[in-house]
Amino acid sequence: MEEPEIIFEDKDILVLDKPSGWITNEAATVGNQPTIQGWVALNFKFHLLYRSGVVHRLDKETSGVLLVAKTREVFEYLQRQFKERKVEKSYTALVHGKVEPKEGEINSPVGRLPWRRDRFGVLAGGREATTRYRVISNFHFPISNENYTLLELSPKTGRTHQIRIHLKYLGHPIVADEFYAGRKTSRQDRTWCPRLFLHASSIKFIHPKIKKRVEYESDLSTDLLSVLKKLG
Repeated sequence: MEEPEIIFEDKDILVLDKPSGWITNEAATVGNQPTIQGWVALNFKFHLLYRSGVVHRLDKETSGVLLVAKTREVFEYLQRQFKERKVEKSYTALVHGKVEPKEGEINSPVGRLPWRRDRFGVLAGGREATTRYRVISNFHFPISNENYTLLELSPKTGRTHQIRIHLKYLGHPIVADEFYAGRKTSRQDRTWCPRLFLHASSIKFIHPKIKKRVEYESDLSTDLLSVLKKLG
């Protein structure tokens, strides 16, 4: 399996490019699955016991930028930025259908579904959740005669599965999303797209030592680029 790559490293932080297939935190593992937390503990000498310093999480099949703190002080500093919504994250997703208008904002509360505890959804009484989107490009796939849209997404809140839920609610589920696109649709998607088409493309935050806003980026992984080539 492809291993994480280092985008940036200094004495305070480690910025990783997470491959699809890796679970972020060991607490979420079932069986012998690779975790970013375990990989960091194995490959680096800083000893931050809590989550090996992994500041936030990405879903197993989501690839892209992941932030790691090297000390407890830095971990807490970065966590405060997340809680105060000072961290800006950008994602790239391929979704079903032609998204209109070309820019917009989804404001819908998200919560755990009472009738299915392993799933989340737009729910009255859920937690506030906001996602902005912008259309990058449109595709028409002749084989299925279906339209698709490549989106740039900026979540203003960090709820579990927020982007996936909001896009389903908008009527444009992410390609190959086994949780929220529907079983039949996701199974068909995976005949030409190997995994969830969601990539964490950038992150902006205030660096804990220089106290200036920094940005780190990750290009689309090769498997997702191959999918776009199929769409032409």
